[in-house]
Order: sequence, then C-alpha cells, then structure tokens
Amino acid sequence: LIMSHRKLKAPRHGPLGFLPRKRCARHRGKVKSFPRDDKSKPCHLSAFMGHKAVMTHILREVDRGGSRSHKKEVVEAVTSIETPPMVAVGVVGYIETPRGMRTFKTV
Repeated sequence: LIMSHRKLKAPRHGPLGFLPRKRCARHRGKVKSFPRDDKSKPCHLSAFMGHKAVMTHILREVDRGGSRSHKKEVVEAVTSIETPPMVAVGVVGYIETPRGMRTFKTV
C-alpha cells in the first residue's frame, strides 16, 4: 500500500465545505425547508428570508444559578443575520378536503 504525499507537497487551500468556488447562481437565497405546520396555532408567517452577514463576539454577564460563571462576564460568539425588507406579493388560502389540503383562493 503506497500512501500519497499531497499534504507535504501541496496542502489543501481552504475547507471543502466552500467548494465549488464560483459565483452564486442567485443573489437572494432560497428557503430550502419550511417548519412543520402546527394546526393548533393560528395562521402565521412560516418563513422569513435572511442571510448571515457577520460573525463577531460580545461580552455579557451570565445569569445562570448554580453555574461557575454565575454573575461573571463571559465572551461569546454571535452571528448577525441581515433580513431585507419584506414585501407581500400574494396570499394563498387553503381548505381541508378528504384528500388533504387544497388551494381555496389566491390573491
């Protein structure tokens, strides 16, 4: 069994999670999954577009009784999410049928 020596000759340039390195196909992101609908709750907004803008850190005081860091300041990482202004362009109403949900009215 012969092992390659890629790591010694040419180390990897960045993580594989960001491959392929190319321009994005769409400027806005897309909602890839919606949360499961809870029928006991009233009608509500199920998704909202946003994208990760920056990651930084904050200094906050911990208020957790019994913790070693209770009433002490700790530094924590935080993520800032940018949400563009939302404009409703349509509303779809559904009704329950024996075969499942069906579109009732689209405005």
